[in-house]
Amino acid sequence: MKKSIIPHIYNVSIHDRRKANKHNSFLLWFTGLSGSGKSTIANIVEQQLLRRGIKTYALDGDNVRKGINNDLTFSPEDRTENIRRIAETANLMIDAGLVVLAAFVSPYKKDRDNIKKIVKDINFVEIYINTSIEECELRDVKGLYKRARAGEIKNMTGISAPYEAPRNPNIEIKTEEESVEESVKKVIEYITPKLKLNYE
Repeated sequence: MKKSIIPHIYNVSIHDRRKANKHNSFLLWFTGLSGSGKSTIANIVEQQLLRRGIKTYALDGDNVRKGINNDLTFSPEDRTENIRRIAETANLMIDAGLVVLAAFVSPYKKDRDNIKKIVKDINFVEIYINTSIEECELRDVKGLYKRARAGEIKNMTGISAPYEAPRNPNIEIKTEEESVEESVKKVIEYITPKLKLNYE
């Protein structure tokens, strides 16, 4: 059956969409423990990009798991499939000419490496929100750590499941040392040159 799947070639290309939008398209991937500040920073980065006329879309862990990935658990296998689907969705959005902001724990290095393969390395910006487990537990905005410590949640990253921190992220943000404003500025400064089209 797979042999019968032949992609249709449309006349409007990614270059056409980027040119119409007047900016490049790529993926900003925010990774870090639950409660590290991924979604908070991604949200403000998107707001700033919107003010500059950049067309964006944000993908967030909880929102995606309520929709396209509502059939997946938090087992290692399902975590991998969760990230694969998100990467494929982001890839379509990049093709549509958007700057995609994705905030996901994404604890496994092999899964983050696979994202690069799907969207292409040139379209991938890895942003490591480096916040200690102790600080994340203090924040515990969703009460997940408390429930995990009580044994109510299995496979909780940082407690009963591993988090493999990026070794060479494009951007590393230490939220215990940097303010939200400083963190957002760091991201914006890094991606500003990348937003410019290198063709007309």
